[in-house]
Amino acid sequence: MPDATPETHVIDYRAAEQLLAARDPRGAVKLLDSVIAAHPEHTAARLLRARAFFAAAQLRPAELEFELVLEREPDNAFAHFALARTFERSGRPEQAKRHFRLAAALDPNPEYLRAARFDADS
Repeated sequence: MPDATPETHVIDYRAAEQLLAARDPRGAVKLLDSVIAAHPEHTAARLLRARAFFAAAQLRPAELEFELVLEREPDNAFAHFALARTFERSGRPEQAKRHFRLAAALDPNPEYLRAARFDADS
């Protein structure tokens, strides 16, 4: 999109949030692709695209995006939790457990604590 402006990217980002909320993750990914192409350092856009990939059951792209977010923000509890869910859906329970526990350690959110299952055997 040659005449895209920063304002256009903000509009696309907000529209992608709405599409994801309306259960159109593929539409959200399409909008976010141009935002991320123009602003690859925009971690929030990458996190939103990771969530959209996950919602579209595109687990490998979701995993890669969540990992990139965590490289930039290793203390992002939500990204750890979402990556854990991605690993869980991919049939990788040990990797999932590690990230569930990291999420719970970073944020004592009840959902994170339940998923971490600290009371289960280590």
